[in-house]
Amino acid sequence: MPEARQALQQGAAPAPDRYAVVGNPVAHSLSPEIHARFAEQTSQHLVYERLLIPAGQFKATVEGFFASGGKGLNVTVPCKGDAFTWVGEEGLDPLAKRARAVNTIAKTAMGFTGHNTDGIGLVRDLQWHCVNISNARVLVLGAGGAVRGIIPALMDAGIKSLFIANRTASTARQLAEDITQEADLNCEGGSLPEVDGQFDLVINGTSAGLSEQALEMPASLIRDAWCYDLMYGPKAAFHHWAKTQTQRGSCDGLGMLIEQAAEAFFVWRGVRPDTAPVRAQLTQEAR
Repeated sequence: MPEARQALQQGAAPAPDRYAVVGNPVAHSLSPEIHARFAEQTSQHLVYERLLIPAGQFKATVEGFFASGGKGLNVTVPCKGDAFTWVGEEGLDPLAKRARAVNTIAKTAMGFTGHNTDGIGLVRDLQWHCVNISNARVLVLGAGGAVRGIIPALMDAGIKSLFIANRTASTARQLAEDITQEADLNCEGGSLPEVDGQFDLVINGTSAGLSEQALEMPASLIRDAWCYDLMYGPKAAFHHWAKTQTQRGSCDGLGMLIEQAAEAFFVWRGVRPDTAPVRAQLTQEAR
């Protein structure tokens, strides 16, 4: 008799469902701690791990995870575009289609679905901080998968204008062109030196903090803006600099991480956890 059947007949508990965060790097990720708290709070039987994606090995790593019984993945840098391609058009939710980036993959009876919960997480966290972005003039730094993920939700929240600044200006201009084809929004793209004007919200969507690269920009661009760093903790170099320069306020992306995780948890498990106690716990631990 197979061991699994024998254990079941003997009353052994079924193995927990497996989830993971995938990307490179992932050692710093707080996602396992967040989802462990969500699981305890909602009495869900699951485990959540970190899974490093070697360069060029997204497809092999992800398919190996699901072939071994995995149920769902969160996807972080630099793999959100790879996840979008891997899931395929038919499996994408509306936000993932608009963003052309996937940060959550779910295994279902019909196959795989791809979602993007980043923008939802950002907007909910801005609301938590009482930042009103309706009619806001927004500057976003970066043009990768993280930025693509948040822009649709910012548009839905009613921002007035958007400038995308990127080291490779052509990438930012192409993204801005894609956006203006989708919606009636004043959107421009270019390099950081091309940025001019006043902004209500400045968002760092680059991964400069992970690679310890400097993100140089004039303090005048953020003086009157609320500043937000999608990175969190010690890696949120933009936030740590901005809070000494802006007259309004700055925060890192810990709240966004928690809120987007809650939405992913709902996609996987059909239950939405309460983020407030998890916010309190992780904020206290970060001090």
